[in-house]
Amino acid sequence: MSGSHRAPRGGARAAAREARRAKARRRNQLIGVGAIAVIAIGGGGLAVVNAFGGGGTPGGAKSAVQNQKDGDKGNGDLLADAKVLIDGTAAKPLTSTGAWAVAGTADGSGSPDKSFVCQAQRFADPAGVRTWVRTFRNATTKDTAVQYVEVSNDTSAADKAYSTITGWLGQCNTPQVRLVASYTTEGLGERGVIAIFGQPTASLTNKYRTVSVTTAGQATMVLEYDSTGGTPPKPDGVLATASAGLKRICADAGADCGTGNLTAKAALLPSQEPPGFMAPIDLPVLSSVDKPWVSVSSGIRTGTGCEKIDLKKAKSTKSKALTYVVPEAQVPTEFGLDTTVAEFANQTAAASFVTLIRKNVDNCQKTTSNAKVKNTGTLTLSTVKGEAWKVSYDTGGGKIFTYRIGIAVSGTRSIYVLYPVLKNLDITDTAFTEILTRASERSAAFK
Repeated sequence: MSGSHRAPRGGARAAAREARRAKARRRNQLIGVGAIAVIAIGGGGLAVVNAFGGGGTPGGAKSAVQNQKDGDKGNGDLLADAKVLIDGTAAKPLTSTGAWAVAGTADGSGSPDKSFVCQAQRFADPAGVRTWVRTFRNATTKDTAVQYVEVSNDTSAADKAYSTITGWLGQCNTPQVRLVASYTTEGLGERGVIAIFGQPTASLTNKYRTVSVTTAGQATMVLEYDSTGGTPPKPDGVLATASAGLKRICADAGADCGTGNLTAKAALLPSQEPPGFMAPIDLPVLSSVDKPWVSVSSGIRTGTGCEKIDLKKAKSTKSKALTYVVPEAQVPTEFGLDTTVAEFANQTAAASFVTLIRKNVDNCQKTTSNAKVKNTGTLTLSTVKGEAWKVSYDTGGGKIFTYRIGIAVSGTRSIYVLYPVLKNLDITDTAFTEILTRASERSAAFK
């Protein structure tokens, strides 16, 4: 198969949440007109990339002939043969058992609209030269994989394609999929990331999608490995297989395949949310909610009653709050997740504030007659300390309001997370602690 050029295809709290849901719906409508991915780049700057491309032909794709007319100085024959793609032997590092075999190979004209998780459109570079999609299957483990390669007109366009794809992953709005872990890679192409997404299944196991994105010269490569299990896979197998695949591409393109040891270092994917706050892909997965999360600005709250939050008295230097809702889902208006990040003058002040809130909640059952408090988890990481609870308030007449509350300190910042417990919309203690942890990790970018 050769010449794989591409062809285009055709109460007060409830009221406040409802207002935010309406605002989120309006934002969704605006996003639908033309999405933008904001990607963190070297030096702390931001690059804004049109995630939906554009062009003079349907679907935004140009023919290779038109690209040449537009002044393409790249190699139009680059990766013109499917022999440069990974074969079953090269995919062996993905699993410790079973053999891998090629299940199918498609060129740009026959590639599906979506080949890997979170893919927002058919091509990351609608004006590119060609695309290859190869799928794999392990008959023993029943695991699957896919290699997706885009060839751009030049290295600058390839860099934009890479940023677009990493933007899709970082701001993924695929329902019931959550970012479990992510890494930056060294020794793999010119730059790269690996992301692991989790998705619950009908059984007690999860489906995991481990995705590598890297670039070399005019080529951008995605490798996705799909598996099921009780715990997330390590990135090692995808890292080794992606390296093997990229070396073939580099040999054909004469591009830089990276130097040094092949490593993956834990690092969060970029996000276009306000600095210091979680992305929708960080939020919990619920079996009864099949629509994406959306964030909207909200006011600073004092808590549910137990917390007694007073940032002014605590002398916080800066604070901001976001509420995450699912505007298109059939859920009560109270449903959502509130987060507040506050900055303090120093680590001592931040730790003192969080310690005070922890004491307030731990002792709430003694000081508030209608409150029932249960500790559901603690955070004791190298840079994060925190606690989580489930608190219920009996307001009489058979009405009981329950919340999951989390507070943590990370450096000079406090992180507060609040989640109302509603019928058929609760999450596990572990899931909430994971959310508090991710919120704390994201807070490092707060400014």
